[in-house]
Amino acid sequence: MELRASPHLRVSPSVEVIMRNVVYALLPICAFSVYQFGISVFALLAVSVITCLLTENLICRLSGKTPTTGDWSVVISALLLALTLPPGFPLWMAAVASFVCVAVGKMLFGGLGFNVMNPALVGRAFVQAAFPASITSWTPYMLPGRFAEFIPTSLATPFLRPAPLAEWIAGKPLDGFSGATPLALMKFDHVPTDSIQLLIGTTAGSAGETSALLIFICGIYLVVRKMMDWRITASVLLVASATSGIFYWMDQSIYPDPLFTLCSGGLMLGAVFMATDMVASPVTPWGVWIYGALIGFVTIIIRLFGGLSEGVMYAILLANASSPLISAVTQPRIYGATKPKGTE
Repeated sequence: MELRASPHLRVSPSVEVIMRNVVYALLPICAFSVYQFGISVFALLAVSVITCLLTENLICRLSGKTPTTGDWSVVISALLLALTLPPGFPLWMAAVASFVCVAVGKMLFGGLGFNVMNPALVGRAFVQAAFPASITSWTPYMLPGRFAEFIPTSLATPFLRPAPLAEWIAGKPLDGFSGATPLALMKFDHVPTDSIQLLIGTTAGSAGETSALLIFICGIYLVVRKMMDWRITASVLLVASATSGIFYWMDQSIYPDPLFTLCSGGLMLGAVFMATDMVASPVTPWGVWIYGALIGFVTIIIRLFGGLSEGVMYAILLANASSPLISAVTQPRIYGATKPKGTE
């Protein structure tokens, strides 16, 4: 055993360093998304980042505070928001979602460290309710000419109905594209998708949720750097796979297998980058496991029995709202402390 002289104090990474590393972890996912879907996703990411930065800077100045855009947290929210949106999502709607993400999801509560829920999901939930048709319009991956032209809906005029996306897709040399995500195909048509496709990302879906393997690898980077609580992610994935496994065992013709569950939709992105929000998640040893278990369980229940094919967003928002209660009931007893008289 090696002995070293004091002091033994270690300096923890600053907020800025942690946030910057999360951005680094998100960049490969963003790059793969642009490679898959082309300039429409690049524009989606750019609009989201610019709008979020401008919104936070404006609110800070209007409230007399020093601008906080330099801590990188708003960039994380912007990237995560864009990655949860369809590739052809109208850019003006993305700007609206970005404004709500920062103004309502973050700054309304006092800024970084005070947000009750994940800001990116607040913005996403708003456009889910406000623009339900656009939020569920999907485009194929690897479209011919995706780096030379925009998906038509990306440049839709504000408050006017965009041209039908199906007609534009029909003019492309594609084979067998159904216009649905693997989750929707499984839920409504009971048509499974090959697990290898889900792992590497050769499917339709939101801009950044298609490759489960890439997201997982980027999460490992943060775990190795000790900048993410791996227990939350592990709890989400374990409970989600166990819950789906029970239903799969009951009826394999209707319910998806656990591997499909883990690799499809936004579960991996949510478990790695959104459920682990340091502000909106518990910090107690038992609390993080309960919090992650709640997300995993609710996600599967919504997927299997809800009206929507995906449930990650609502599961995380529900868990965010429950986080203070979870922390309160899982506080560990202070070493050597005794219970007050009359409580035993």
